Amino acid sequence: MASDKPSELSVITLGGKGSSLSSSSLYAIAIGLASLRLDSSALDRLSSPSSNHASPPVQSQFPIPKTLAPLELRAFLTVLLYKLLRSDHSTLLPIRISEALNKFKNSQLDETLELDSIELSKEEASLVEKLYPSGLFGVSAVLDHESAALSAVSDAVAALSCEAIKADVAAVFNSMDSGDGFSAKEEAGVASDMKVLLNGSKLVGKVEIDSVSKIAKVHGSLREIVKLVHSKTRIELNSKDLGSGSDVRTMLYPLAAAINELGECSLSRVKANLDSISNEGLRSSLVGLFEGKCASGESLRNGFKLVLELGFEKEYEKFVHQVNVLLGMVWKIVAWEAMTGFIALEGVEWSEKSGSSVEVNGGVGGGNLKGDKKGEKKKKVLLGKGTSVIVQLIKDRLQGKAGDGIEKWVDDLLLFLDPKDREFDSLLKKLKELVETNESRRLPKLPKGTRDFAKEQMTIRKRAFSIIEDVFERHGATALDTPAFELRETLMGKYGEDSKLVYDLADQGGELCSLRYDLTVPFARYVAMNGLTSFKRYQIAKVYRRDNPSKGRYREFYQCDLDIAGQYEKMGPDFEIVKILTELLDELQIGDYEIKLNHRKLLDGMLDICGVPPQKFRTICSSIDKLDKQPFEQIRKEMVEEKGLSVQTADEIGTFVKERGHPLELLSKLKQQDSKFLGHNGSVDALNDLEILFKALEVSKCIDKVVFDLSLARGLDYYTGVIFEAVFKGGAQVGSIAAGGRYDNLIGMFGAKQVPAVGVSLGIERVFAIMEQLQKDQSQAPRATKTEVLVSIVGDDLIQAAELVSELWNAKVKAEYFVNKRVMKHIDRARESRIPWMVIVGEREMNEGIVVLKDVEAAKDDKIPRSRLVEELKSRLNP
Repeated sequence: MASDKPSELSVITLGGKGSSLSSSSLYAIAIGLASLRLDSSALDRLSSPSSNHASPPVQSQFPIPKTLAPLELRAFLTVLLYKLLRSDHSTLLPIRISEALNKFKNSQLDETLELDSIELSKEEASLVEKLYPSGLFGVSAVLDHESAALSAVSDAVAALSCEAIKADVAAVFNSMDSGDGFSAKEEAGVASDMKVLLNGSKLVGKVEIDSVSKIAKVHGSLREIVKLVHSKTRIELNSKDLGSGSDVRTMLYPLAAAINELGECSLSRVKANLDSISNEGLRSSLVGLFEGKCASGESLRNGFKLVLELGFEKEYEKFVHQVNVLLGMVWKIVAWEAMTGFIALEGVEWSEKSGSSVEVNGGVGGGNLKGDKKGEKKKKVLLGKGTSVIVQLIKDRLQGKAGDGIEKWVDDLLLFLDPKDREFDSLLKKLKELVETNESRRLPKLPKGTRDFAKEQMTIRKRAFSIIEDVFERHGATALDTPAFELRETLMGKYGEDSKLVYDLADQGGELCSLRYDLTVPFARYVAMNGLTSFKRYQIAKVYRRDNPSKGRYREFYQCDLDIAGQYEKMGPDFEIVKILTELLDELQIGDYEIKLNHRKLLDGMLDICGVPPQKFRTICSSIDKLDKQPFEQIRKEMVEEKGLSVQTADEIGTFVKERGHPLELLSKLKQQDSKFLGHNGSVDALNDLEILFKALEVSKCIDKVVFDLSLARGLDYYTGVIFEAVFKGGAQVGSIAAGGRYDNLIGMFGAKQVPAVGVSLGIERVFAIMEQLQKDQSQAPRATKTEVLVSIVGDDLIQAAELVSELWNAKVKAEYFVNKRVMKHIDRARESRIPWMVIVGEREMNEGIVVLKDVEAAKDDKIPRSRLVEELKSRLNP
C-alpha cells in the first residue's frame, strides 16, 4: 500500500490488493525520494500466459507528452502506470515504465526519462490512448502536494512580514474570532493560526497595511480550495473511472485563481518589507536582486491570464503545466517574502554577530550589512512565539554563511523553501507543529456566537449600562434578577416558531431545564409565582438563543428590559414605555433612529379582512415580520407556497402592509369612512387605542421619532396590543435595536390571575456596536481605567509602595502602584493608561521626606512634603 507520507529513500508498492496512491507518495516518486515496486500479485498477472504469447508487430512508439516538464512527466507516468495496473489487460508495459522511473535520482530532477525505447503493440497503444487523459491527474497531484505546503508556509512567512512592517494585526485577526459566525471557517482558521504565530510579539499593532488585512481572506480561500483539490485528486487517482481533461480544468481553475491572489498579496508584502529595511545599502542591494530574480506583478498576471486562455482553448496538457508554472512563480515570491522579512527583522544584527562585513556578490548595490550609525546599540525586540522559531530556522539554514554575500543568502533560502529540497519536509513539519500539533502553543478559542470584551469595550458598556439604569430608575422602576435557566415548561409555547431556538439543558435530577430565551417570560413567571398585581421592574442580563450566528446575531447576549404590569389608565403604560425608549436612545447618543409602531389587534383585523383563517394568524404574522429583511415578493411566495394562502389573499395583504407614515396622519386615513378597518370590531378598538397613544406622544414631544407601520408584525405569540421596534438609521447596518409591546395574557398562562403588562427590550449588543463604531470614527479611544494616581516607586522598594498607595486607597482615591528602577517606564505606564497624576518617589525623595507630584498631561512637576500628599492630591482631584 502506498505510504501517505513517504520518508526519504522509501519504497512504494503499487498494484497489490487494497493499494492506493496519494499525492504525497506520487510526489516522492516524481522527485526521486521514493522508488517504485510492483506488487508480486500484479507481476504474476502481468506475466500470465495470455501476456507471454508472441509479440504482435510493433505499431507505435510510446507517446511522450511534449509540453510537460520532467517532474510533471514523471508524475504523469506514475498515474498512467497505476491505471494500467488496475486495468483488466495483461501487458508488460507497467514494468518498463517502472524501470524508467526508478533510474533517476533526486539530483536529476531536470533530466528527461528515456522512453523512446518503449514500443507499443496495437492493443497497448489503444489502452494508453484511453488512459492518457488520466495521467494529467499526476500533475494535479503535484499541484495538490505543493499548494498544500505553500498554504502552510505562506502563513508562517506572512507572520514574519507582519512584524517586519509593524502591521496592526489585532483588528484584523481578532475580528475573525468574534464568535458571530460571519467569517468563513478557513478564514477564521488562518486568523487563529496567525494569532498563535504572533502571540507575544511586541512589534505588531501599529500600522494598518492593506496586504495584511487581506491575509485571512486570501490565505483562507487557498486553504479551502486546496482541501477540495486534495479530495478530488485522491478520488481521481484511485478511481477506475477515467477522468478527462475538462475534469482537471474544472478542478484547477479555482486553485490557479487562489494561487494568483496569494502571489499578489505576498508580493505587496515583499515590497513593504524592503521599504522597512533601514540600512540603505542593504535595501538597495536586495531591491536590485529582487527585481532581477523575482516575478513581477505583471508577469504574475500574465501567467494567470495564460492559464485561463489555455483552459478555454482546451489545451489541457499546456493548461496543467502553466498552472504549475504559476505555482512555481508564487513559491519564489513567498520565498522572497521570507527573505526580506528575515532581513528586515534580523539581517543586520545577525550579520554583525557573525563578525562579517558583507559585500554583495556581483556588485549589485554595494555596501555592507553593518548599521549606518557607528556604535549604535540596537534595541532588542521581542518576536512572537511562533515567528521567533521561524527566524531561528532561517538562521540555522544560513549558519556560517553570513560572509557569503546577499545573493548567496537569497539563493540558499530559495532552495530552503523549495518543496523538492531534501530538507523541506522537516521544515514543513516544524511549521505545522507550531500551529497544529503543539497544543501548548495553540490559543484557545471561543464557542461560536459568543464574545470576550476587552477593557476598552467594557468601558463603553459600563457607561451605557449606567445611562440605561438612570433612565429606568427615573421612571420608578426597581431592579430584578432571575435565574439564567428556567424549567423548560416555563418557556415552551411562548415564542411561536422561535421556540426551536431555546437552548435545552441535560436532565438534572428529573428536571428538564432550558436557558432563558428572553427576560419577559421569566418576569411573567415571577409576577405569577409571587401573586403580584402591580410591578414596574427593569432587568439587565444575558439571554441565550440556539441561533445560527451571523453578523450582529449572537447566541449569548445582553438584554435590557423594562416592564410595567398591572391595571392602569388606558394606554398609560404603553405611552410611558415608548417615551422611555426615546429617552434611552437619545441619551445614549447613538445617532438617528425611528420607532416603528403597530397594534396586534389591527394586524389581526387586517388578516381577518383579507380572508386569512384565524388558525394561521400567528404563522402569517411570522412571515410578515420578515419584511424588513426580505422583499414582499419573497414573503408572498412563502405565504402562498409554504403556508397555503391564496394568491388573492396574499396580494391583498400586500396592499395593507405597504402603509406607513406619520402616526396621526396615517391614523386619520385609516379612520376615514371608506376604511375597511371600521367594519371590524377588533380593528376599531386598536385604532382608538392608538389615537390615545399618539396624542400622548405628541404632547410629550417625541412623536416625531415614531412611524406608524402596518408591516410591523413581531412574531412572538404573547403580544396582544401595541407592538413597536426601534431601527437605527445611521451608517452601521445593525437592524433593530429595541422592541417591545403589550402582552395582557402571558402572566395568566402560568395559572394565575390575568395581569396586563407592557414592556420594552433594548438590543444592547447592537447599541454597543454603534457606540464602538462612533468612537472609532471619531478616533476616540475610551479610557479603560478610572485610576487617578499612579504611585511610582523608582527602585525595588515594595514596602514604600504599599505604605503610600494604602494611604490613597484609605482616602478613597483611585490609585495604582508601580515599582521599577527606570523612570521612563513609570511615565510610559501612566501615558498608556491615561492616568492624569503621578506620585514619584526615588531614593532622593525618601531621604528628603518629599514626593514629586507630576501632572502627566501638562508635564509639570511639583515637590511637596510627604506628610501633605493626600491633602494636596484631593485638592487637585476635586478643585
